[in-house]
Amino acid sequence: MENINAVGRRKAAIARVILKEGNGTITINHRALNVYFPSSILQYIVKQPLQTLGVEDKYDINVNLDGGGYKGQAEALRLAIARALVKVNPEDKPALRAQGFMTRDPRSVERKKPGQPKARKRFQFSKR
Repeated sequence: MENINAVGRRKAAIARVILKEGNGTITINHRALNVYFPSSILQYIVKQPLQTLGVEDKYDINVNLDGGGYKGQAEALRLAIARALVKVNPEDKPALRAQGFMTRDPRSVERKKPGQPKARKRFQFSKR
């Protein structure tokens, strides 16, 4: 099996994944998963597609993560890993889709409008 590339995005975060056969190590920006994401919840989010298919220790994953915050980065990485696993074995797609790992979350920050302090907030209205 040659290297499989995939991209995942969430908010401002972009995760580029290179998946190859190995023993289950996940390296993010030249750091181990538990060093880059100390939170066990974020580690769980990243590993969800692998656990769904039961292939945690079958592939080595090398990741280039950029932009966004840690939660957005973790969810972008989850999407990228799911897309890479589907490239390896297309029959796994229904199982991953049922868990919601194949859907790109379209929500992002709304832009600030001119003449307002924020996107939706307005300056205080004064009648007189």
